[in-house]
Amino acid sequence: MSAVEAPAEPRRALVVMAHPDDIEFTCGGTVAQLSDDGWHVTFCLVTSGDKGTKDPMLGPADLGALREAEQEAAAAELGIKRCIFLRVPDGHVEDGSEFRGQLVRVLREVRPELMITWDGYRGFNHRDHRTVGIAALDAVFPLSRNANSYAEQVATGVEPVRVNTVLLAGSNEPNYFVDVSDQLDRRIDALLRHASQVQAANRDEMVKRMRQRAEQAARAGRTPWAESFRRLTFGGASTPRRSDALKAEAQRQTEAAEARQAEQVERAEGSNG
Repeated sequence: MSAVEAPAEPRRALVVMAHPDDIEFTCGGTVAQLSDDGWHVTFCLVTSGDKGTKDPMLGPADLGALREAEQEAAAAELGIKRCIFLRVPDGHVEDGSEFRGQLVRVLREVRPELMITWDGYRGFNHRDHRTVGIAALDAVFPLSRNANSYAEQVATGVEPVRVNTVLLAGSNEPNYFVDVSDQLDRRIDALLRHASQVQAANRDEMVKRMRQRAEQAARAGRTPWAESFRRLTFGGASTPRRSDALKAEAQRQTEAAEARQAEQVERAEGSNG
């Protein structure tokens, strides 16, 4: 009798975002697809969103506890079993050595090959979004992979880790698109778990809004029901499945960007002639 092969270790992904509900609004369908494909996905929320309310009677501690519970319920809708809360005060995330060290420790403990986070360089947006995106990217490369960076972690047995791929959400220049049409219902159910934040009166209203946005995307020549990212690759990794239409759209955008760059070079050479 031949020996029974040990099951392959599941692939791991880490999603690092600033606030509860950031994930569901930007990449809920993508993480649901990853979970369906057998990946182990971990959520890391830097803040607990303890300032995000218009109710003057709801203090930060109570609001933070409420929003953490909402996030865990939303994660369960998407097939995600683990949420890490760093509990940095909402609106006060600072890109310092201590914070980067927290992210490095999370990366080294979770050991993902794929990380999703905010695009910290996309221009004006929430300060926490910018700070988290930039710090998380620094934590991936080069800090988490270098044994001499935060060596005290390595001394306790937390080994360096190499993250192969990063997907930056909310980017102004996306080059990677994930078809989430099969995940629409789950994404809506997850969003509605954030009852303290979501303004839709009911599920039907949420569906209506999302369909309107999809129709607008189609009229603008974009593929509807897609979540878009800026993809950075530091090594080989399999990322979420894409339809042929989305692959073609990514190729068109790449070719258009190359054409614009070539035109700029030609103009510059002409002006110097």
